Amino acid sequence: MKSDLPKVLHEICGRSLIGHVLEAADALSPEQLVTVVGFQSDQVKEHLGAIAPRVRTAYQREQNGTGHAVRIGLDELGGSVDGTVIVVCGDTPLLTGATLRQLAATHDGDGNAVTVLTAKVPDATGYGRIVRDGANGAVTAIVEHKDATEAQRAIREINSGVFAFDGQLLADALGKVRKDNSQGEEYLTDVLGILREAGHRVGAAVTEDHEEIAGINNRVQLAEARRTLNDRLLTEAMLAGVTVVDPASTWFDATVSYERDAIVHPGTQLQGATHLGKGAEVGPNTRLNDTTVGAGARVDNTVANGAEIGERASVGPFAYLRPGTRLGVKAKAGTYVEMKNATLGDGSKVPHLSYVGDATIGEHSNIGAASVFVNYDGEAKHHTTVGSHVRTGSDNMFVAPVTVGDGAYTAAGSVITKDVPAGSLAVARGQQRNIEGWVARKRPGSAAAKAAEAASREPAGES
Repeated sequence: MKSDLPKVLHEICGRSLIGHVLEAADALSPEQLVTVVGFQSDQVKEHLGAIAPRVRTAYQREQNGTGHAVRIGLDELGGSVDGTVIVVCGDTPLLTGATLRQLAATHDGDGNAVTVLTAKVPDATGYGRIVRDGANGAVTAIVEHKDATEAQRAIREINSGVFAFDGQLLADALGKVRKDNSQGEEYLTDVLGILREAGHRVGAAVTEDHEEIAGINNRVQLAEARRTLNDRLLTEAMLAGVTVVDPASTWFDATVSYERDAIVHPGTQLQGATHLGKGAEVGPNTRLNDTTVGAGARVDNTVANGAEIGERASVGPFAYLRPGTRLGVKAKAGTYVEMKNATLGDGSKVPHLSYVGDATIGEHSNIGAASVFVNYDGEAKHHTTVGSHVRTGSDNMFVAPVTVGDGAYTAAGSVITKDVPAGSLAVARGQQRNIEGWVARKRPGSAAAKAAEAASREPAGES
């Protein structure tokens, strides 16, 4: 991966690679989940503690092959398990819970000692080949690419690295795995031959979608998996009643949710726990992270993180909603408006060119253009409260902490440093003073001076 980050912690569509695999494994409702960690284990353990606290970890000090890794995992569970053991790889983010359920069902239904998940791929280079009995099609062995003959390399059915085992038989067979191969490692795939020679049944479950078992080994494959998973997520959304105008330029995280008749325009990214209400319209060129968009709301050319947008509210274009922003029903945060840790009541508006931080604004109030809620004194943040049915003038500064009462007005250009009682008009600006003839004296010969001189010669009423 050419990265300081462990491979399994790289993300696609809102989850780490290992996070996607654990999500698929959870579909089986397993009694135990054990992750075998090795390289950069501290980072992986910390991540697992954050996303899946119930997952146990087993440390593989030396990476001596897949069989060795599974043995380390079984040791964490006391050396053997009664029942079925499912083994998956941590770098296969496209694997689905449905496929794992199919594997488990085939394993149980056929009474196998081991069942391998396989797929037929266009190019099998680098993969272990599934060798079958020519007479009955039974799986006889899995041969790694480096150990395969030319005839075996022509086989297109490959090992996914995903298996279902009888737990007791697995533990016994792992003790018999040898290292006499090109890698000098303990291959988990050798367990199949060991169990078959002992007279146990070995089977396979074939997945029709070979992309599910694709492993990630570099950034190119990471991008390819991201596109595949995103296409999957968009297809699910569209089949559920969401209009995605241009799937090629639209990106969903796996954790995004939505209701029918939502519309997503081109250039939109929906991330984290974002939710679109019924009939919500988002985009174009919008990025929402952990943001709730109410039914019938409209969000245009906006970046929002950790915001709540009420029903039939309007946001943008070119708005920025930071964490803690809450917009009520039919509220508006308009063009070039930034909001942070602020509540905008039902029907209230901040139409344009304003910053509202650490504030509470009541219902049906209007904040004039180019207003700034001055919330920071250099050491601490302070809160501003604006009541309901308030009208504030353009180019106002609200120096927190300050309160503007219900039904009050503030004059344009005012710097509000004191509380404004309900129903009052606050005027906080210097008196205008006109100094006549200043341009002619201070800027003689300038274009402004010439224009002023020409204007002075025009008869009254002409232009």
